[in-house]
Amino acid sequence: MKLSVIIVSYNVRCYLQQCLDSLQRALDGVDAEICVIDNHSKDDTVAFLDSYGGGKVKVIASNHNYGFAKANNIAIRLTAGEYVLLLNPDTIVGENSIKECLDFMDGHASAGGLGVQMLKCDGSKAMESRRGLPTPMTSFYKMCGLCARYPNSKHFGRYYMCGMSWDEPGRIEVISGAFFMARRSALEKTGLLDEDFFMYGEDIDLSYRLLKCGFENWYLPVKILHYKGESTQKSSFRYVHVFYEAMAIFFKKHYNHLGLWLYFPIKTAIYMKATLALVEMLSKNVRKMIGFPERRNANTPLFVFLGSAPSLEMCRNIAGRNGLTAEYFECDEISNKEGHAGLDLPFDKSKLVYAVYDTSSFHYETILNVFSRNPNDNVSIGTFNPETGIVITDRETLS
Repeated sequence: MKLSVIIVSYNVRCYLQQCLDSLQRALDGVDAEICVIDNHSKDDTVAFLDSYGGGKVKVIASNHNYGFAKANNIAIRLTAGEYVLLLNPDTIVGENSIKECLDFMDGHASAGGLGVQMLKCDGSKAMESRRGLPTPMTSFYKMCGLCARYPNSKHFGRYYMCGMSWDEPGRIEVISGAFFMARRSALEKTGLLDEDFFMYGEDIDLSYRLLKCGFENWYLPVKILHYKGESTQKSSFRYVHVFYEAMAIFFKKHYNHLGLWLYFPIKTAIYMKATLALVEMLSKNVRKMIGFPERRNANTPLFVFLGSAPSLEMCRNIAGRNGLTAEYFECDEISNKEGHAGLDLPFDKSKLVYAVYDTSSFHYETILNVFSRNPNDNVSIGTFNPETGIVITDRETLS
């Protein structure tokens, strides 16, 4: 078998279904298996998976939330592909993305792992697509703000591998766990994910161990959409604790040899950063409780639906039930190659706009390309699948 795709899911049934639908298209003609391990979801994910695709998806239903690393390891041991793809459930892959990645790995025997160009919901490139190892100095530049202030500096911007071309393949140090393709023989040499990491940090650790074992990590400019954490509660105190604890585990594991004079200042900086994040989060929660409005895009969003006549009729019903402000355009990728960017719409820069694409009229790859060519921070991607009757955005699902 060529490829094993492994998805760890937790309470994101609708996003998982969309991910699987895009994945089925991308795996057409590929000798592959899909394994979803569910971390004890409460949203009927397992029942959905049992009925999805006529048994084409191998399902592992955990009785506990094992976290990202342990769940992936369970699935890796139960699969057999020459390559393993760790994929987040809150992603969309293009129709040709998997084949291009496999072709690249086949042609680069020294490549142990591969990452891709992740897009944010507005079509802009996610900086996490290419990362450098969080060495003490690189981490210092990131945490003190020098990385953000000088994003194009090869020195201060090392955390995001600044200076690399976005449009050409290139060697990187850290591959994102949202889309992490690895050679199984490399995993057998390095060992699987470190289960000391519950969530976050395990991708950095695995990337580092691949490099230590003599393998190369690569970036390939193949586009996917990553909702950046729809599968996690990033506004929760638990998220802050788990995220910064992962940083502390990584430094203790790989940089404990540096001595107390450097290790303790770094660890102190990590916990100071976590404390500041908690204070900021608490401040936002208090503002919401006492009635202060959100500062950005707090007004009612505009939904722009693009698709076939039958799909648009279904979308009108959804918009009516949910009280949406909406406009409708009958088209497909043949009649409208530029999608929402080709429409003469008076977009209000203060209003959030969702360009919702009928996935029976537009390929996922076409949608991703349209957004990547026209990134706009107030226009976000949305999808509608007429088979499920669900509209999906980064904020919610509507039916």
